[in-house]
Amino acid sequence: MIEQLLEYDTELFLFLNNLGSTTWDGLWLLITNKFAFIPLYVILLYLLHKHFGVNALLVFIVVIVLMITFTDQVTNVFKRGFMRPRPCGVAEIADELRFIAVRCGKYGFFSGHSSNSMAAAVFAGLMLKPYYKNLIFILLFWSAVVAYSRIYVGVHYPLDVFCGMTFGAISGFGFYKLSKFLLRKYLAVKF
Repeated sequence: MIEQLLEYDTELFLFLNNLGSTTWDGLWLLITNKFAFIPLYVILLYLLHKHFGVNALLVFIVVIVLMITFTDQVTNVFKRGFMRPRPCGVAEIADELRFIAVRCGKYGFFSGHSSNSMAAAVFAGLMLKPYYKNLIFILLFWSAVVAYSRIYVGVHYPLDVFCGMTFGAISGFGFYKLSKFLLRKYLAVKF
């Protein structure tokens, strides 16, 4: 059953990866660059500061650093534990995939980009939902685009991306709850 699932995953990867073209490669390389969305993160921090104040912003920064560190480290544990080669490192499909990323990496299960972007989307979307009710949907869409970029550039299978997004959503929700607890307990912020 697992072998069949991995075979379907490879087939879906090759289909999605081969939808790309040289016309769009530059855009997807920009989207997959982890530094490309720093302006978005700055805007989200500004909005958190605007609605919760300076002291709360300091709590948010600490919680966000913990959240990203957590998702990164758990991702690394899974990559080393499962040791599933990235598609760009699998000789059997090398002739069929479009590899345009800067580097391949060794293992890919699950995607750190997917988990980090989804954690950030869920966390910020839920924190800011009372002020911007549709922002969470925009952030979830953004996270899905970032996740797809990992398939487009040839470094992750769809299952890597899906599991990364799922783990990121759970993590983002958990750190959102932690932030609310800390803000209530230490800063008397009411929700």
